[in-house]
Amino acid sequence: MREPFVWQMRVYWEDTDGGGVVYHARYLNFFERARTEWLRALGFDQSALAREHGIVFAVRHMEIDFVQAARLDDELQVSARPVQIGASRVVFEQQMHRAADEILLASAMVKAACLDAGDFRAVRLPSWMKERMSA
Repeated sequence: MREPFVWQMRVYWEDTDGGGVVYHARYLNFFERARTEWLRALGFDQSALAREHGIVFAVRHMEIDFVQAARLDDELQVSARPVQIGASRVVFEQQMHRAADEILLASAMVKAACLDAGDFRAVRLPSWMKERMSA
């Protein structure tokens, strides 16, 4: 598969607890943003996919390994790399590094399902989308 897509972001006060450490649930947001920006970089706008093609993506399963704490004002590099593209799902390997020292902060394996935007049942990835994801 392709090289990981990397999205850079910063940790803000709202992402942290009183001690300036990123709250664990925020890691999910950071990983989600990287996957969303990966889709956008491929030319897929999620609003347009829902509106024009009737498909949405939803996380079905996620495993996260929290290695070290991210902190207030850290600049993060969050990657998303598809490791398996199936008929109706995409499995991603994701990592989050602190940009300043490239230390791994967290890693995740994420299974995202392609769903019908109306009834949220699993549907096949359109062939044109699957081809671009695999290129």
